[in-house]
This record gives sequence, structure tokens and C-alpha cells, in this order.
Amino acid sequence: MSVTAVTGSASGIGAAVCEKLRAAGHTVIGIDRHQAEVNADLSSPEGRANAAEQVIKLANGKLDGLVCCAGLGVTAPSSSLVVSVNYFGSTELIELLQPALAKGEQPAITVIGSVAASQQVADPHPIIELMLNNDEPAARALADELGQPQIAYSASKYALTVHCRRLAVKTGSTGVRINLVAPGAIETPLHEASKQDPRFGEAVRNFVAPIGRNGQPSEIADAVSFLQSAQASFVHGSIIYVDGGMDAMMRSGKF
Repeated sequence: MSVTAVTGSASGIGAAVCEKLRAAGHTVIGIDRHQAEVNADLSSPEGRANAAEQVIKLANGKLDGLVCCAGLGVTAPSSSLVVSVNYFGSTELIELLQPALAKGEQPAITVIGSVAASQQVADPHPIIELMLNNDEPAARALADELGQPQIAYSASKYALTVHCRRLAVKTGSTGVRINLVAPGAIETPLHEASKQDPRFGEAVRNFVAPIGRNGQPSEIADAVSFLQSAQASFVHGSIIYVDGGMDAMMRSGKF
């Protein structure tokens, strides 16, 4: 039976992914700050190491899947926290769990990116290079200096996407597949907080996908379940947009 770890498992997309994977027969090890099989804070190196240690122990050293859903949005307490959780909280955990995944059966990693990452394609912000160079202190410092959480969010998701695609090229021969799902506006507690934010709420509420509605966490979970399954055995290094057409609306000629 497949053993899969899921970060951000207590709510939103992460909770929906856990439900979907369990229904598909996976044994799920949830990771979150509270109410999870592994209670850990992914905003710090110590918390990530603690999470990895607990997951490896619960999985008996052999992991078949990892889904990175944990993330923060524009309403986070600080921009530096967005960088630490969204980027380093996923990339470092992936690195720490790679040995256990390499021992798994048809191992696969799915990372939750964002359609917002495309905002950085034309002119990537300098903070992205700091993240890709694994310089967390410098990236955090610049994020707080900027004080613009919307930039920290889009930049962290762009850097995460680039890192995972580069990793797919490097590690393909190990047999561990890695892909990304890029959601649009999904009805989660995180998105609800953004809609109510006095700074960004109006823009968030008015940004409607061509399909005419926001998505549901279960719709993201469906895509994740496919990517984690044997049906996706030749899908590697890919981005699946589950966004109601938002990416097509923003950049129909660039793909």
C-alpha cells in the first residue's frame, strides 16, 4: 500500500488531497502545525528537519509519495514568512525526504504552485535568485525590506516552480517523478482571508476566471491524485494548470 506524506494537511487544499488519496488507497501521513500525524512548523530549518525525521520514522524509512501543499498568502504576518514556508518549506523537505522516496514503489512528488507564478516570468524579481541559490536569510531580509507580500507570494511560487523543474531534470534517473499543480482562485480559508483583506480584497474578488467561478479544493485534489498515480507514470517535470482558464486569460500566447 502506498505511503504518502502531505504538507498543509489540516485545511484547504491539503485536507482535500488527504481525503482523496486515502479514498484511493494511500496511507497518508499529514504534516501541519496542528491536528496532523506529524505536527511541525515548516517555516524554519529545525521544523523541516523535525518533520522529515518523524515522517521517515512513521514510514519505516520508505516513502512512496510526497505532496507539498503548505503555503501562505498575502495575509501572512510577514513577507519573510511567505518566503520561508512557500519556497524553503517545500524544497528543503523534498531534499530531506529524497532518500526515503528513492526506496519507494513508483515514487512521486507533487508540489502546489500557483497561477500567480506567471507574474514573474517576464521580469523575475531579484529575490527569486536568492531563493534558488538557497540563501534563506538573504531572501527573508529582502522580502521584509520590500514589505510587499504579493511580490513575496508570486516570487516564492515562481522560484518553487523553477526549482522543481530543474530538480526533475537532475533526478529523473532515480525514478522519483516530480510535477506541479498550479491552482487559480480556490475557495480555501487562505483565499477567503485574501478576499477580506483591506489592501488586496477588492482585486482578489474581482479577479474571476473565464470559467466564471472559483475552484474547489477537491478539484485540485483530483489533479494531485492523478499525478501521484501509475496513470501519470510518464508525466515528469510538468505543470498542470487547474485555474478555470486564468493562465490562458493572462498569457494566451505564452506557454
